[in-house]
Amino acid sequence: MKIMIVTDAWEPQVNGVVRTLKNTTRELTEIGHTVDLLTPLEFKTIPCPTYPEIRLSLLPKRHLRKRIDEFKPDALHIATEGPLGLAARAYAIEHNLPFTTAYHTRFPEYVQARFGVPVAWTYRFLHWFHKASLAVMAPTPVVKSDLEKFGFTNVVLWTRGVDLEIFRQMESKVLNTARPIFLYVGRVAVEKNVEAFLKLDLPGSKWVCGEGPALAELKSRYPTANYLGVLTQAELAKVYAAADVFVFPSRTDTFGLVLLEALACGTPVAAYPVTGPIDVLGDGGAGAMHDDLREACLQALKIDRNHARAWAERFSWTAASEQFAAHLKPLSRSTYSEESAAA
Repeated sequence: MKIMIVTDAWEPQVNGVVRTLKNTTRELTEIGHTVDLLTPLEFKTIPCPTYPEIRLSLLPKRHLRKRIDEFKPDALHIATEGPLGLAARAYAIEHNLPFTTAYHTRFPEYVQARFGVPVAWTYRFLHWFHKASLAVMAPTPVVKSDLEKFGFTNVVLWTRGVDLEIFRQMESKVLNTARPIFLYVGRVAVEKNVEAFLKLDLPGSKWVCGEGPALAELKSRYPTANYLGVLTQAELAKVYAAADVFVFPSRTDTFGLVLLEALACGTPVAAYPVTGPIDVLGDGGAGAMHDDLREACLQALKIDRNHARAWAERFSWTAASEQFAAHLKPLSRSTYSEESAAA
């Protein structure tokens, strides 16, 4: 099957959406599909206000139409709700092409945290965007249920995976500070609630790995913590393996790929009992969830690292990508013949 994926999230961004799409593309290709990614790298872009790492494509309609017409995909998937996603949605509706979409992040909650916009307003936009999709892929049952509460009627499950060869248990001393070592990995932004971790009274030392708009302020306010930038996956695996507990302070993530990466390296997780941790950790005992994040951190210190690794092995990108492919809505080949005739 020829699959076109349209996404506003792509390199040089380092986040869960990009990582999910890269791993999915790799797995789909390995099982025989042909995947074409349409990303901001093909367009003139401007930085997103207050979030310059995210690039917004300018006037994408003409090139997007040319790319779709030339590739003639068997299935069209729109991964994001940005300028490229909006242009692809408009094109698909105009030409009566069936398509699928995905809900990767709790965008309404992020917008509320950053700009104070009521959650209901943003969900109305998302409902409009996704209602024409034949399947909205959500990462967990909790997220699926949440979307359905806001009136979404076409939601299906598309889980996530972890590369168990890159992220593995190993001897690592790259974090050479007092133990126990508590680690956060991810975007450093207000919606990630990193400060909830940094202000905890914990023994040992704290590390933050990642970049984002809140990094400079947090460095200033919490100078005793240790800060790393963005790392390659191989480097990141060593960081996970060197930590004693992975701390996940976010209350708004839909899944949290970093949870699986940490567990695969044998590092137990401490988190709030919210969407993301609940779905990834469940009742498997590979992490500790508590409304008091400090208590969760201390409980996680008692978890066996081998058990954390064993829990991560339940998740594979192969299974997740096969699930993704099963949800796609193939186009009729006659669609392109009719378009050509009309042209």
